[in-house]
Order: sequence, then structure tokens, then C-alpha cells
Amino acid sequence: MTENAPRNALIVRDLAVEFDTDRGPIRAVDNISFDLRAGEILGMVGESGCGKSVTALSLLRLLPSPPGRIAGGSVQFDGRDLLKAPVSEMRTIRGKRISMIFQDPMSALSPLHRVGDQLIEALQLHSSISGSAAAALALEWLEKVRIPDAARRMRAWPHELSGGMRQRIMIAMALMMKPDVVVADEPTTALDVTTQAQIFALMRELKDARTALLLITHDMGAIWEMCDRALVMYAGQIVEQAPVAELFRQPRHPYTAGLLRAMPRGPRAGGRLSTIPGQVPSPRDYPGGCRFAARCPFVWSKCLEQMPPLYAVDEDHQAACHLVPEGRIP
Repeated sequence: MTENAPRNALIVRDLAVEFDTDRGPIRAVDNISFDLRAGEILGMVGESGCGKSVTALSLLRLLPSPPGRIAGGSVQFDGRDLLKAPVSEMRTIRGKRISMIFQDPMSALSPLHRVGDQLIEALQLHSSISGSAAAALALEWLEKVRIPDAARRMRAWPHELSGGMRQRIMIAMALMMKPDVVVADEPTTALDVTTQAQIFALMRELKDARTALLLITHDMGAIWEMCDRALVMYAGQIVEQAPVAELFRQPRHPYTAGLLRAMPRGPRAGGRLSTIPGQVPSPRDYPGGCRFAARCPFVWSKCLEQMPPLYAVDEDHQAACHLVPEGRIP
């Protein structure tokens, strides 16, 4: 690392996650490695079922077990491997040092406790703050995330609030301890387009300058709007990673190019939306070569015989495609 290079908030190496099934174990995440740098917003994008949410849950050791289990790898945070940390230490880290914003805030918030009580409890769990000070800080954060009539909403039950307001409360809960890392798993999926834009703007505005944010999404538009760098996942593997501007300008994996072509272009662009033919292979039936080969318009014999590694395009851009060393661009 050079003198001016950003510090890595998380270092993930060879993370593998398996699930037990009636037909034996299947691998949902297959030896992925990436760095999350302090202060950056890193996007992880791909179709449903590619392993994004499983990765997110595994980083915080929240994966339901059984049937899931972490089969290998490491997640380095502040000099320790989170995958080997005692359960008591993980309880201390979660919420204070690493926070998570879940896809469905209704399942993440307790239906049996008022909104303000849940914020106050989270603050007191991770600090020695008094009850009155915690209440004042909780109210301050509800106002920061632009909850209307925040004092009254402190006394509300989660079911009395809209989906957008519940997600704002989850953002307040995730950010109020000023964590080192925030993992946001599809935080706007259930929201309308206008509310999505408001939530993304809030996350960018309120994120501390040193806080690293991992944004899990299937939306390339969210990647463009929010992220500094992006990881593209397909069939349990990272197939491309690059700075967002470069990824959009010149993708080097045919799957990434297909995702970009499938983005809506607006009424002036005309024509029908482009699609990627075929389906993501089942983890039970992954092919021996490139897992995208059956859907790829550039497939050749090497793709069917060898799984491509992440080839270096340049210093901060890698793609798992045999076209890269051949000098061919999809």
C-alpha cells in the first residue's frame, strides 16, 4: 500500500459459504475476495441468487446455521478475523463498529417496541450514555433522517409508519453510532422510485467521511448513483471489479456488459429493453468452465474447459473472462 492509499476497513479473502440440502451441500458463495476501503461506497451487484445477500450476512456472522455455514476464508477487520471471533465479541462489534441496513425494515424492527425505545436501547447497548441523553440523541437522528414530527414518531409503533419511514429509522439506527462499516442489503428494494432517491441521498449525506459502505443491489442505476467502485457477482463468484466510471465506460466481462445494456434508457432512446438470454445455473449444476458460458455471445472452446481467474485489466480493474488476456473487448 502506498503512503496515500486508503486504509482497508474490511479485507475479505477466499470467502466460501455452503448450504446443506437433501442432495448434499451446495456452494452459494465460492471463494470470493475483495477489499472495502475506509470512506468509500462499494457496490455489489448481480441478479437474484448470485450470492450477494449471503455474502452480506456472512460478513457479520448472521447467516442462519443450519442450513448455512461458512466453509472457508477470512474477514479481516481491525486486525482480527471476524469468522474466528468469539460470539461475545461479535455482539460488541455488530451495531457499534459494523452496522447493517436490512432489505425489509419491518422484519428488522421489533413490532413489540416503540420506535424511540428501540433507538434508545441500541444507543445504551453500545455506550454508557444515560437514558435522557440517549432519548435526545435518538430524537436528533430521527430529525436528521427527516422523519416528520419526529417527537411524535418516537412514540409510534413500526406498523404505524410507511415503508420509507421505517427504512429511514433503520438508517438512523445504523449510522448513529458512527460505525467503521455499514452493510446495506438492498435497502430500497420495496420502495417507490422517489423514496429510493431520497433514501440514497440521505445515506450519502449522513455517512461519516471515514465510514465504509457496502451497498448490495441488483440495480445498476443505484451503482452509478451511489458507488465509487463496484463488484459484479455471478453464480457465487466475483466476475468483475472496477471503479464505477470505468466499469460503465468499458466493461470487460460480457455479463457486466449485458447488465448495462439491460438498463432502461428513457423515452428518447426508444426500442425494447435488452435482456440476457438464459438463466443463472443452479449451484447444484455449475459447469466446469466459465459459469456464464451458456449465456455468453462470445463463448469459445477455452470458456467451456477452464474457469477463468480474475485477470488484471489495469491496477484497479479485474475481470474473470478469457477475452481479457486475448485483448478482446465484449
